[in-house]
Amino acid sequence: MQGKGSIRLPAERTSDHAPTMIPAPALNPLAQAANQALAADCPVVFDLLSERGKRFFFPAKGILAQGAEAKTKATIANATIGIATSGGVPMHLGAVHQHFAGLDPREIYDYAPSYGKPELRQAWAKKQREETPGLGNHPISTPVVTNALTHGLSVVGDLFLNPGDDVLIHDLHWENYDLGWGTRLEAKLHTVPLFDRNLTGIAMQAFIEALGRFKGKKLLVALNFPNNPSGYTPTKAEAGAIVNALIAAAEAGTKLVVTVDDAYYGMFFDEACEKESLFGRLAHAHNNILAVKIDGATKEEFVWGLRVGFLTYGVKNGTPAAYKALEDKTAGFIRSTISNVTQPGQSIVLKALQNPQFRAQQAEKVAILKARAAVTAVEVRKPEYADAWDIYPFNSGYFMCVRVKGTTAEAARQKLLERGVGAIALGETELRIAFSCVEEAQLPAVFAHAAAAVRAARGG
Repeated sequence: MQGKGSIRLPAERTSDHAPTMIPAPALNPLAQAANQALAADCPVVFDLLSERGKRFFFPAKGILAQGAEAKTKATIANATIGIATSGGVPMHLGAVHQHFAGLDPREIYDYAPSYGKPELRQAWAKKQREETPGLGNHPISTPVVTNALTHGLSVVGDLFLNPGDDVLIHDLHWENYDLGWGTRLEAKLHTVPLFDRNLTGIAMQAFIEALGRFKGKKLLVALNFPNNPSGYTPTKAEAGAIVNALIAAAEAGTKLVVTVDDAYYGMFFDEACEKESLFGRLAHAHNNILAVKIDGATKEEFVWGLRVGFLTYGVKNGTPAAYKALEDKTAGFIRSTISNVTQPGQSIVLKALQNPQFRAQQAEKVAILKARAAVTAVEVRKPEYADAWDIYPFNSGYFMCVRVKGTTAEAARQKLLERGVGAIALGETELRIAFSCVEEAQLPAVFAHAAAAVRAARGG
């Protein structure tokens, strides 16, 4: 007799026949159409897709698509999307709506398309063009809205990485690359030094040699400038050398997905910085290079919690049909995981972009960060701290890194916490300090405590 809460086991098999195998589903016709468009116009891009990426599509006749069609054609009644309405607008509670002054209920409570709000996509595309003169008139995809940059990286991985695929990434990189592409998708991440041995600039020869090890293969190259954790952006000469190295690899037969993580775009504090995204040149550099721009409002508009980012594709022989195929596959992944990105977040970002004061207000915040970076540059280089660390170059972004001497970064971090100051330990010796979240007046004390912590950790 089966007791309460017990599990009913399946009946014992009495047949000698093997269980019936369910055949793998045939490729959806919409996936086939997208694949055919890529294979015809951009065959290398088709080859770069993961097996998962080749299977994916956007359900053009699914619920969201039918609902979007009904919005324009259902003149009597629209009984499609699963929301509740009253008087033609989404129902909502006063206890919620009081916190959204200035937004129409439809800008808050309705579902957004899986591709993102069309007006926001166009506004961000316009912004990208204005900030990236290197694009010229070259066609690129329309940005697809993601749940900020982490989600964007996740979608890129799903689209282009099979287990065992190779990824080339700088040794100083954000841990979510490892978690998303390495742990989740089982790609092989190969690191190359970001800086030369003397910490004077980009280790270009190491980068060139690393690219050469994958000659003729498929390779995803991850670029992130301003870099997290070092806070470094290449000089114009270094940026040109990076692009040229990638073109040379493409010429040698390597098929490249190059992700350009522009999370901290615009936070440039030195005139020597390359202030244009490398996406601008890579998007039309070579038929063997698919450039993917991953950017967003998160840091640029100082709206971290709104979670609004973008994915944009560019390739030299890109066509409208090829870009539509990539956009459809991207939206398909979004539909299958989170359905769509928050509507109020997108609405607020759009309104900010449309605000004539946007650029001036943004510049005010960047100026505060620049002033903090300037103080940081003086404090961290004080002669009395020379025994505690070497300094990684920094000229942009939110962070800077030191390479602690005579101890580990984790040991120094623990001693620093005992003194009431938080920092991030990365790798064996790298300690990251975010001047972005420290008031300018506090910075001298932060570095004094950090030096004392390093000395205490090594018993000095």
